[in-house]
Amino acid sequence: MDGNCFAPVESGNEEMKTLNKPRVVLAGLRGGSGKTILTLGLIAALRERGYKVAPFKKGPDFIDAGWHTFAAGRQCYNLDSFLMTDEQILSSFASRSGGADICIIEGNRGLYDGLDINGRCSTAELAKLLKAPVVLIVDVSMATRTVAAVVKGCQVFDSGLTIAGVILNRAAGPRQIALIKGAIEQYCQIPELGVIPKLAGNIFPERHMGLVPYQERDQAEKAIRWAKDAVQQHLKMDAILELARKAEPLAVRSSGTFPEEISTARGGGPRIGYILDRSFWFYYPENLEQLERLGATLVRVDAVSDTSLPDLDALYIGGGFPETQADALAANEKFRHSLKKSINQGLPVYAECGGLMYLGETLVVDQQSYPMVGALPIRLFLEKKPQGHGYTVMRVKEANPFYPVGKTLRGHEFHYSRAVLTSGKDIRFVFGVERGHGVDGTHDGMVKHNLLATYTHIHGAGDPSWAKIFCGAALKRKTEKFHK
Repeated sequence: MDGNCFAPVESGNEEMKTLNKPRVVLAGLRGGSGKTILTLGLIAALRERGYKVAPFKKGPDFIDAGWHTFAAGRQCYNLDSFLMTDEQILSSFASRSGGADICIIEGNRGLYDGLDINGRCSTAELAKLLKAPVVLIVDVSMATRTVAAVVKGCQVFDSGLTIAGVILNRAAGPRQIALIKGAIEQYCQIPELGVIPKLAGNIFPERHMGLVPYQERDQAEKAIRWAKDAVQQHLKMDAILELARKAEPLAVRSSGTFPEEISTARGGGPRIGYILDRSFWFYYPENLEQLERLGATLVRVDAVSDTSLPDLDALYIGGGFPETQADALAANEKFRHSLKKSINQGLPVYAECGGLMYLGETLVVDQQSYPMVGALPIRLFLEKKPQGHGYTVMRVKEANPFYPVGKTLRGHEFHYSRAVLTSGKDIRFVFGVERGHGVDGTHDGMVKHNLLATYTHIHGAGDPSWAKIFCGAALKRKTEKFHK
């Protein structure tokens, strides 16, 4: 298959490109319908056949995206209409599908579930934007003819959406399967693309309403093989490929959504560290890519094994689950002290979610208290229920090292930790929460010196100014050190 299928077209004074890329959206009727495991199995099975698969995940989900990356051997990117404009989504999809033979896009939640009754930010809206056929995965547990009624309802609910096929998941036996297939053929007139029986031995454990991150799985390859075998045995892969090839051409503006370059200081761009280890591993790939595109040299840092912070001009601490490595993080006292010293000396630091947790005084997990960096006067308590989960809108209320006052930030949060302030000295909250929870339902964005820590994750493709702002702060730090 030809992985580069662009043809230029004209639209007024702006050049457009027509993208002819095989693609399909896998969607469910609800969360937990089995679409993630089937998506992973399909990606791995196609890859085994020799196809170059470009994986995408609808929504801000970063755990599933990590598994997609692992299965495809190629970076998965999120497509999110709350965090990105339609133009940004199309541009990202076009640029990140280059060289691929087929694009597999996994939806989230139910097909039509969105932020309002009109389905804003739903999987269905994304599929229509991408002009991608939808394969509907239906959990058929304890149902027969009703399945056809549900599928038919999805078909007529939005006539602008192309539901091209259906996969029957968790089927019980031949009689049930025959009834469902017959009803779908008669009433829905779309093909059945596979029947997955109730599979024993699911080796994809879950945590926090989703899969455990693949970085924590000693048997990640075994899990992917298990999903791949299920797909190869039970799905009609040739039929799915044929549907993907029938996707309509997609018109995309030739201009990208990347930040413009900034001037670099003498000696090249700044050195920006990012902590990537067993604790901190969630970074939107666009964020890191854009920093590099702006001329930064990225330096990987390990908070578990490194004994000190290297020479850096700025540090980015992303999300993850530091609570799973709390003992190891606490034990690395030399690194914690080195990081706190650098923060007190004015190192620009941008910390998100897990990074915020790490920079507090202590992290309390199962009534056990673990010392953390101590740069922020907060204690973090891990709770059983989410303290913040979903999209966020923050307004910058006060001066800070990175964002202009008045700027609106759109992001997402997902945390089970609860922050308790231990002192009001030397700390300021600079974000007002307009949607979401933040630190306390009203405030977020904790600032101390040149450190900003927030529960909100920012998506670089949706807000390209983030990379330019952060890289600019690092460049300023580099210049200051040069003139000392």
